Amino acid sequence: MLESCALTDTGKVRSANQDCFRIVPELGLYLIADGMGGARGGERASQMAVEAVTENLGRSANRDAAALLSAVEEANQRVLAESIRDPRLEGMGTTLVAALETRENDIAIASVGDSRAWLLEQKRLRAITEDQTWVQEVGRSLGLDESSLKTHPMRHVLTMAVGVGAAIRIRDYAVALQPDDIMMLSSDGLHGVVAREDLEAILNATHATLQDKCRELIAAANAAGSPDNVTVLLIRRRN
Repeated sequence: MLESCALTDTGKVRSANQDCFRIVPELGLYLIADGMGGARGGERASQMAVEAVTENLGRSANRDAAALLSAVEEANQRVLAESIRDPRLEGMGTTLVAALETRENDIAIASVGDSRAWLLEQKRLRAITEDQTWVQEVGRSLGLDESSLKTHPMRHVLTMAVGVGAAIRIRDYAVALQPDDIMMLSSDGLHGVVAREDLEAILNATHATLQDKCRELIAAANAAGSPDNVTVLLIRRRN
């Protein structure tokens, strides 16, 4: 049995929240999407992607990694079709990270863009997913050092997003979530602002509930200036 909690916040700079999250306990499904393409387009893209994945898995006879990948592919087609149908939404897209509890009780993860899945395991936090960004896929291969990458003008550029093209590259992973481990899904408004060691310290707070931890993570991002929307979703297996 999994327990979960999620919170989202507009942050300190943005006037609207283009992030979207969804928790669907009956499907064992957990999602975060971070929209792009202007205030209207970004919000529409993230909501459409989350709804498409949820609806697709709700109709599926299977609950496994293949079904999750198929649902994300369907989300890509829906968002793209909507941007073509409505010229006001041209260029919209969204990141997406989704976690699905399979019938084998593992967690299947699918990601597009730079929203992330993390695992706190034995009190150590590590990223599960790999960003689809210029920094990750191009900058590091060019040999640029970390300090240069942090200030590079291309550092926020995505190399892949849901809804921007007919072809999509989806990264997929599988995790065995043990009791007391915590899986965290986050938009880059959190992990792009708060250092990994600070995220780890908040998640390790002994007597805090998942809701407490979500609040503290959002507060840490806001304390750091929150230049973007901030969304966090926590999942833990009950003993």
